[in-house]
Amino acid sequence: RSASNRMAHDMMRVSKIAYRKWLLLIRFAEDKRGMAAVEFAFIVPLMLALLFGMIDLASGVAIDRKVTLTARSLSDLVSQGAQVSQTDLKNFFGLGSAIMTPYPVTTTSLAQKVSAVSIDGSKIAKVVWSYKGSVNGSTTTVTKGYDKDTIISTIPSDLLIANTQLIWSEVTYTYTPIVGYVISGNIPLSDQCYTRPRQSDTVADTGT
Repeated sequence: RSASNRMAHDMMRVSKIAYRKWLLLIRFAEDKRGMAAVEFAFIVPLMLALLFGMIDLASGVAIDRKVTLTARSLSDLVSQGAQVSQTDLKNFFGLGSAIMTPYPVTTTSLAQKVSAVSIDGSKIAKVVWSYKGSVNGSTTTVTKGYDKDTIISTIPSDLLIANTQLIWSEVTYTYTPIVGYVISGNIPLSDQCYTRPRQSDTVADTGT
């Protein structure tokens, strides 16, 4: 009997231990106190990626709109006169830098170019004069753009009207993402604009 009693006693102990382990498993399964922390750990990286991505994307879109506005303003200002001087060009290129505010403008981030393109009777477009502008702080430098008589083949066909002139502006901005968490590296943004002279048939370069 003693042996059978001990065996029964041992079986009861084993069953109690198993029962306690089962209760611990049930409690563990039902315990939700750490669920919020686990969910937070999974969601936070995604939320940060979305936030930083939206910041960089919004800045890129805003800068791209300013690049378009700069190209339109540069071409429009030049086309309003019958002639253009170096002083005029410095002012126009400087205005382009002001339009890009509050985004940083350096000699490497912003490139501006304006050219007068003459379309002959055969609808061949050639450069009459062309200048580039670079801005560094309050200093604007004007340098030569395309060579005279360079043939331009990228002008849209509907603008190729014989014996007319176009004022062609080109603006490029190198966008560096603010955060760089989702969008990295330098992104070139560019636009161009064509306008026709308004006060005369052509806009002459005074060379002064």
